[in-house]
Amino acid sequence: MNANVTTPEVIQPNEETTTAEEKIFYATQWQLMWLKFKKHRVAMAAGIIIIFMYLVAIFAPFVAPYDPDTRHRNAALAPPTKIRFIDENGFSFRPFIHPIKQEVDFTTFQRIYVEDTSRRLPIRFFVRGEEYKLFGITTNIHLFGVDEGAIFLFGTDRLGRDMFTRIIYGSRISMSIGLVGVFLSLVLGLIFGGISGYYGGIVDGIIQRVIEVLRSFPTIPLWMALSAALPPDWSPVKVYLGITVILSLIGWTSLGRQVRGLVLSIKNEDFVVAARLAGTSEPKIILTHLIPSFMSHIIASITLSIPNMILSETSLSFLGIGLRPPVISWGTLLQQAQNVHSIVMAPWLLIPGLFVIIFVLVFNFLGDGLRDAADPYGQ
Repeated sequence: MNANVTTPEVIQPNEETTTAEEKIFYATQWQLMWLKFKKHRVAMAAGIIIIFMYLVAIFAPFVAPYDPDTRHRNAALAPPTKIRFIDENGFSFRPFIHPIKQEVDFTTFQRIYVEDTSRRLPIRFFVRGEEYKLFGITTNIHLFGVDEGAIFLFGTDRLGRDMFTRIIYGSRISMSIGLVGVFLSLVLGLIFGGISGYYGGIVDGIIQRVIEVLRSFPTIPLWMALSAALPPDWSPVKVYLGITVILSLIGWTSLGRQVRGLVLSIKNEDFVVAARLAGTSEPKIILTHLIPSFMSHIIASITLSIPNMILSETSLSFLGIGLRPPVISWGTLLQQAQNVHSIVMAPWLLIPGLFVIIFVLVFNFLGDGLRDAADPYGQ
């Protein structure tokens, strides 16, 4: 036997690679979506920002330093407070502000605010202030504040109310109306779109003509007409629900057509035919077989629809035909910045619009990530 003959080396499989491939091979559709979504860093960051914004809205009384209706009579249209770590007296590890005081500019005879640099007001966390209720618990602890005077991170409005506080409280309405409105649109779109695509014929024709009629109306005049139909003596809560229903009645048509197209593409697949031959009722086929098969696509679509709902509410409220004071939303806050004079004198009144832009952008980024993840087998 030749001693120079060598035994071929046995290559051991990479356990990590094999495990990863097995996970993908045996993963469900939802697991594949999550695996691909995690690789979309922008969408993940957007999702974290959205969760943070909703948490801030939920805990608004704790995060906000004041009650949204509290008026600081000596600080009407006060500019945003400057947070400092250093001044002419030296450096401080604890952030602080200088109190402001009113003076008159004898050149223009306008009221101006100047800082009293001789005093430092340290910013403290978990300070006691105005009482509020959160989840049924009465407390007066706020996230931050000062021991004396006041801090206005985003300035004040014409009545001396803290804009930061009002924006935080306004996020509750503006961000929730998108969720509620899209939920109603989802229900209407799934029902009418599913019926239209599954049954076809006359039913499909009627539903599609209704959708075409709704989509043919100019959006803003239709909003104005429906909003004007709301009784003027309704409470803010009823007006909120009314605006949400109005937006949903108009917004479901696009989703309805998407659902119709998806149902048409799969209603003759083998699993649907097998369910029909097995005696399954048609409503059950639609709800338990057709809709779940493209639910990932629907989730991505409704995520992209939420910004449209928020923009619609903001537009209606800004024009004065949507939510009205004393309801606080980003749209009603922007009503104070409807003329050039207000913007020039108090540009911080436009800050609610910045929050609208940020929220719409992050939801669009999240929707893009979900849309890509909805096709987990794609490259």
